[in-house]
Amino acid sequence: MSTFSNTDTGSKSADPYKLVNKDDNLPVNEKIERLNKFVFTCKYGMMTTRDFSTGRLVSRCMALAAKENGGVDQIFFTNTESKKTDELENDPHVNISFMDSSGQWASVSGMASIETDRSLVNKYYSPTLKVWVGDLGDGIHDGSENDPRIGIIRVKISTATYSVSDLTFLGFATEVAKGTVTGQPASINKLREISENEIQSWRASH
Repeated sequence: MSTFSNTDTGSKSADPYKLVNKDDNLPVNEKIERLNKFVFTCKYGMMTTRDFSTGRLVSRCMALAAKENGGVDQIFFTNTESKKTDELENDPHVNISFMDSSGQWASVSGMASIETDRSLVNKYYSPTLKVWVGDLGDGIHDGSENDPRIGIIRVKISTATYSVSDLTFLGFATEVAKGTVTGQPASINKLREISENEIQSWRASH
């Protein structure tokens, strides 16, 4: 059996990049607010579910529709007849990853539920959903807020990790160049982790 924990680096960290860029010394509200800002700027994320027939992980692009409880609950629309709905009913664990063109990223893990309450659907409904579900011409499945196929995936975040940067392109390039010459890890990102306890505390107060 192979293992990757056999590297003896003495008193030095085996992952100096993470050590240099880790930025957890912030109040919970600041960590979550920056995560929310980044996620809503990205808008689209890849939602990973598990295919119960094969056990394989499957990812799909999803548009974030809204947030609840100060951002630690995320709202997505879905066609309840889609395969992902069945997958989530079988295994509600999800991961959603967001990334922008500069390499900043966020990864949130949580539990998903399928909501079909029409008042909730109406609250967040957008006419653009018609593009994705279509009008079947029967007066019922028409892509409107009353279309029974339209439901909501509510993701209650359990933990989150994200990496953002305040550097300009020139500053980023300078840090990378310096690290290439010196062999020192580049300090280019703010790598932050939000624990399950922090999420629960934030949700309880919002």
